[in-house]
Amino acid sequence: MSLLVVGLSHRTAPVGVLERAALTGEVPTRLLHDAAATATVAEAALLNTCNRIELYADVDKFHAGVAELSLLLAHHSGVDLEELTSHLYVHYEDRAVHHLFSVACGLDSMVVGEGQILGQLRDALATAQEEHTAGRGLNELFQQALRVGKRAHSETGIDKAGQSLVTFGLEQVAAGAGEIAGKRALVVGAGSMSSLAAATLVRSGVTDVLIANRTPARAERLVEILGSGVARTLDLAKVPEALADVDLVISCTGAAGVVVKAEDVAAAVAARGADRPLALLDLAMPRDVDHAVHELPGALLVDLESLSHAHAATPGAGDVDQVGRIVADEVTAFGAAQRAARIAPTVVALRAMASDVVSAELGRLDSRLPDLDERSRAEITQTVRRVVDKLLHAPTVRVKQLAAEPGGASYADALRELFDLDPAAVHAVSGTPVGGPQPSGGGAR
Repeated sequence: MSLLVVGLSHRTAPVGVLERAALTGEVPTRLLHDAAATATVAEAALLNTCNRIELYADVDKFHAGVAELSLLLAHHSGVDLEELTSHLYVHYEDRAVHHLFSVACGLDSMVVGEGQILGQLRDALATAQEEHTAGRGLNELFQQALRVGKRAHSETGIDKAGQSLVTFGLEQVAAGAGEIAGKRALVVGAGSMSSLAAATLVRSGVTDVLIANRTPARAERLVEILGSGVARTLDLAKVPEALADVDLVISCTGAAGVVVKAEDVAAAVAARGADRPLALLDLAMPRDVDHAVHELPGALLVDLESLSHAHAATPGAGDVDQVGRIVADEVTAFGAAQRAARIAPTVVALRAMASDVVSAELGRLDSRLPDLDERSRAEITQTVRRVVDKLLHAPTVRVKQLAAEPGGASYADALRELFDLDPAAVHAVSGTPVGGPQPSGGGAR
């Protein structure tokens, strides 16, 4: 597998660009299918979160793959290709694996060490599998990334170095508006992030939580989970008038436009009085809360842009360095295993060819010495096979060791050339057709 990653994140693009590039609705699925349908891509997966959009692909041509995936990202995001290109990053092969493992460990997150990314990676793989755009290569890669992420969290204190985006956001709210325990809160949205926010509020001592969502049934299910004693639903249309009665608003929907308008916040602040500031935490991308709220006196808006600035100077300490070493070791091990796996079909094909030669020669012996007794025939057969096995043992073991090193693919080519192995026989062992990897499944097209 030749892994290519093309994407943009909070590290390379300002929030304004991320907001415009945000993929919502059916767009991510269409992008995934279009990526898998390109001539250079055999498998594809899309990691689409509030602060990153990344296409992972198994490609047969680097430059063509970069060009095609970049064009698709621009087309589906609606951001001009020339503008988008300046914010894109590209990683290939071992560097791409290193990037994915770092993402899985939370090293590349806005809040370093946050664990939500593991669930998002798991969802990305599940979607690619359901849409038939991911095959064995990406499945093994993502599964290993998930294991590396879990290892980082279990073997280090990276959890202490980082928090969930919700927790970090609420800390910023508390720093600007006071402790949230005992306050009234409104959560707009009922997806995974909103559900986490609501649960975090309850754990933090908020005893009155309103849940508003475009689909009432989802809001009702979230209330059931939280408990009707602390949570209740609110009609989405009544959010503007509810702003005057709550102390904190957390919004995270998939809406394409503004959900909480500046004029509604201004009216709520005026009704509340100067001694009751209104705090708003916007975790959506694109943003749910009008950016103009930042300028309103009596209102505190914490959004992804301000969270990014607040966390930029957070020290990584020793745990981050330790996780970095884990990632480096795991990348080396994964690369070695992948390179060794590439030569395995060649070794199997070589042994199969040797076995065929032995069988053919033993057949000729039978025709020349038809009166040979069974005991002698069995002894000759065993001796010949033992000689062949011994002759092949050292070179095949050594070539596997060499293949595990960087550049080891050349040893498989040398082995095929030296022994004149039939390419069809090698590909039959590996399960891939002659001519290289093909797109994984008609469902991707």
